[in-house]
Amino acid sequence: MSEQVTGPASYFPSIEKKYGQPISYWMTALDSVRDAKHMEQVNYLKVEYGIGHGHANALVAVYRQRNGL
Repeated sequence: MSEQVTGPASYFPSIEKKYGQPISYWMTALDSVRDAKHMEQVNYLKVEYGIGHGHANALVAVYRQRNGL
């Protein structure tokens, strides 16, 4: 039995389904605004890619955690 995914990563299956890209695509996209603040990164995803606020926030939270930001 696999472990239940919790927290921001729990949104990843719906993000992949809705936007048609793997999570690795979004992590790479965030590299271009790596030095921006959290909300600036969220707004980047919303404006440039049309991602909803909750999904963008989840992606940014995991990106920042994985990159020690």
